[in-house]
Amino acid sequence: METIPAKNMLTRTKNNFWFGTDYNMNIYRGCSHGCIYCDSRSECYGIERFDQVKAKENALLILNDNLRRKALKGVVGTGAMSDPYNPCEEKYQLTRQALELIRAHGFGVAIATKSPLVTRDKDLLAAIQKRSPVIVKMTITTADDALSRIIEPGAAPSSQRFAAIQELSQSGIYCGILLMPVLPFINDTEENIKSIVRLAAKSGARFIYPAFGVTLRDRQALYFYEKLDQHFPGIKDKYLRTFGNQYSCASPKAGSLWTAFKRDCDRHGILYRMPDIIASYKLDHGSQQLTFL
Repeated sequence: METIPAKNMLTRTKNNFWFGTDYNMNIYRGCSHGCIYCDSRSECYGIERFDQVKAKENALLILNDNLRRKALKGVVGTGAMSDPYNPCEEKYQLTRQALELIRAHGFGVAIATKSPLVTRDKDLLAAIQKRSPVIVKMTITTADDALSRIIEPGAAPSSQRFAAIQELSQSGIYCGILLMPVLPFINDTEENIKSIVRLAAKSGARFIYPAFGVTLRDRQALYFYEKLDQHFPGIKDKYLRTFGNQYSCASPKAGSLWTAFKRDCDRHGILYRMPDIIASYKLDHGSQQLTFL
C-alpha cells in the first residue's frame, strides 16, 4: 500500500475530557468507509482523496521510539481521523503491531472504529487491560442495516457491529457505542434511539455516548448535500431552511431524544455521561492506581 512520510506517531492531547485519552495516534491516513457525514473531508485537515487509505511510513519504528521516551504511561487514543481497522489492516496488521508495542511499554488504549475486525485483537486488548485501561468505542448511528448501508456504505452493517460488541464484551473487554452523528430528518427518531439502546444492552455494551446532530462545513457540506439529493430527495432543502450555513446542526428533536435516551439507558444500566464512562473503564482494568485523577 502507499505510504506517507511521518516524523511522530503520538501527539499529546490538550485535555483528556474525550474518553480520558492522554495521546492521539493515527497509523493510517484516510478512510474507506465512505460515510456521507464524515467531517474529516473538511478543508482544514488538508487531506486530499480522503477515501484512499495510506499508511504512515516507518510508523511502528517511530511509535516504539515515541512510547519509549514518554514519561507518562497514559492512554493512547486511535481512530479519530482514520479507522484503525480499515480493510488494509487485515493484511498489514499495523494496528495489531501497534497494540503489541502499547502493551510492551505499559500504556492503555482507547479505540474508535466501525469495524468488527477489532475482535481479532481481543487477546491483545485483554492482555493490555490486565494492567492498563482499555476501551473500545464502536460507532453505531442506526439500528437499521439498510440505512447504515446508505449513510456508511463502506462500513460493516450495524448488526455486525453489535455482534462485535457482544464478542468483545464476552471476552471481558470494556466496550460501548458512539451514537454519533444522529442526522436531522434521517435517523433522529425515537424509535431508532430506543432500538440502539435495546440492542446495546443485549450486546453487553457498557456505555453509549451520543451527539444528536451533525457538523457541516465547506467541502464536507457539499459532499453531504450531494448524497442527500441522491438518497433522500427533498431533505437538503430542509437542512438549508433549518440550518443555513451553520457548522453545528443539532436535531430539532434533540431535547425529546435525550429524554428518551436517558430513560432507557438508566433502565438498562448503561452509562452515558463522559465522566462516568472514564471513571468506569479506568477502574475496570483492575489497577488500584487512580492515575486518571
